[in-house]
Amino acid sequence: MSKANQIVRLRTIYGVVGYFCIKMSKMQSKTALQYFVLSAMILLAALSRVIPHMHNFSPLGAIALFGSAHFGRQWMALGVPIAATWLSDLLLNNGVYARFYPEFTWISPGFYWTYGSYALISMAGWLLLRKVSVGRVFGSAGVASLIFFAVSNLGCWVGSTTYPQTIAGLMTCYAAGIPFLQGTVLGDIFYSALLFGAYHLMQNRWAILKPVPATISHR
Repeated sequence: MSKANQIVRLRTIYGVVGYFCIKMSKMQSKTALQYFVLSAMILLAALSRVIPHMHNFSPLGAIALFGSAHFGRQWMALGVPIAATWLSDLLLNNGVYARFYPEFTWISPGFYWTYGSYALISMAGWLLLRKVSVGRVFGSAGVASLIFFAVSNLGCWVGSTTYPQTIAGLMTCYAAGIPFLQGTVLGDIFYSALLFGAYHLMQNRWAILKPVPATISHR
């Protein structure tokens, strides 16, 4: 990657971070604190990916649900989990898995499929978690697992030289992905329980954290 491209990408990152900070500064102090806590929890969960784990055992579906349930602004509900996912990818690709990437990697190959699945999970969360309850959280975790399974395996099949570009080839690709579904489901359930449970306890302990506005705003 040329130095000019690196500078452009860094400026883009700084611009996004600056925009986020400006938005946060315009919020009321109580709301800003709530959103700061939510963002920190999401980032910490995303960074936990560096801990050794079973295949596909990941916090990423859960943080998408958590954000959509608790952020009152759609741009944050969608953007914060995606940004945390990207930061964790940056750490993994250039640290833990650096031996697989000959150059500094800013974005994972095929990111549009995985990030697209997380965006869809966030949208599903807007519908399923308008009211948070234990049953809704676990049900949404199951939906998140199915969305990721469907989208990621579709991305694996499209243009593949391993699987024929036919319906039969697509079904074969999905069948090959089934052994990894267990890790996805367990990860979504575990991290959903952890995030939603921890934040519920924090709300009960510190009144300033409740309630986060439930009305979705496009601002």
